[in-house]
Amino acid sequence: MPKDPHPAISTSAGREAWDHLVLHPDRALVALDYDGTLAPIVPRPEDAVAQPGITDALAALADRGVQVAIITGRPVDAALSLGGLASVPRLVILGHYGLQRWQDGETSSPAVDPGVVTARERLTAYVAANDDGMTVEDKHHAVALHTRNAEHPTSAFETAKPMAQALADECGLELVPGRFVLEIRPSGIDKGGALRTVVRETGVQALLFGGDDLGDLPAVDAITGLRTDGLHAMVVCSDSPETPSALREAADLVVPGPPGVLATLRTLDAGISESVG
Repeated sequence: MPKDPHPAISTSAGREAWDHLVLHPDRALVALDYDGTLAPIVPRPEDAVAQPGITDALAALADRGVQVAIITGRPVDAALSLGGLASVPRLVILGHYGLQRWQDGETSSPAVDPGVVTARERLTAYVAANDDGMTVEDKHHAVALHTRNAEHPTSAFETAKPMAQALADECGLELVPGRFVLEIRPSGIDKGGALRTVVRETGVQALLFGGDDLGDLPAVDAITGLRTDGLHAMVVCSDSPETPSALREAADLVVPGPPGVLATLRTLDAGISESVG
């Protein structure tokens, strides 16, 4: 292994985790967000195809024994179709922040909360009454109001936020803001819990987690506890002008968006190859 295998890692904990990932791939987990991490943020969520080369890079790591997981707010089917991920060996996809699970070609999914149905109807009516480019994304188990394409995205977001909070409260759900998006979903579900589940199930000793948005911060918080429990873990921030500063500051490695994530995965694969060669 090279003396300095990844000099861009800014923390000793991150470098230690990287070394364990490289030296023990059969006890390693790479867990990644989808939008903004594996795929660029685009005006329409349905157009967010994965960064070219990402699937091959994940498959290469899986072939070396690394467990790979995608933890996303999207439905499993959307991540599969947009990412072309079904070919990655032993892949686990946790959709809707862990409500849905895809593994070995099969999806398990609970019934849709009736409150989500009501929220979807009300948000659709809100957009129709305020026709300025906002859109509603039906996530089946959740619903999201996007203001990115509104005439004034930030103003539209701030104006809609109190309405969305009241609607979430009325429906017994949780409002989770993101980058120009207000998502309403069942409460108590987040990427931190999903990440802890995968770590517990796989019994890995080293973890690389990558994300880009507010929804990824619960996973970062979970990593603090996992490190205390002895897991060697590092956080990769897929950076953009919209990335929250809290995620950037918590990261052990900051990379320029999905192309930087792809480069990191390829560097990890090369490091594993050199360590076993």
